[in-house]
Amino acid sequence: MIDVALLGIIRRWHLRDEISLREIARRLGISRNTVRRYLRSETKEPAYAERRSSSGLDKYSVQFQPGSSPSQASPECSGAT
Repeated sequence: MIDVALLGIIRRWHLRDEISLREIARRLGISRNTVRRYLRSETKEPAYAERRSSSGLDKYSVQFQPGSSPSQASPECSGAT
């Protein structure tokens, strides 16, 4: 996968410095077709799928709602002796 910095380099070399596709591909070590595809695309940066990583605490998120008191979260533990 190509990143935003590499995409910027490809565009700058081709549009501003007028370096050929073949030379850009040689310098970066990628295929000419890859260089051509990113130059033809209308996107300014590659689109990545939004990552949703799960946390180990997600299963407890119901118990720790903002504004709830500890006595409401666990009724079996009254804390009074």
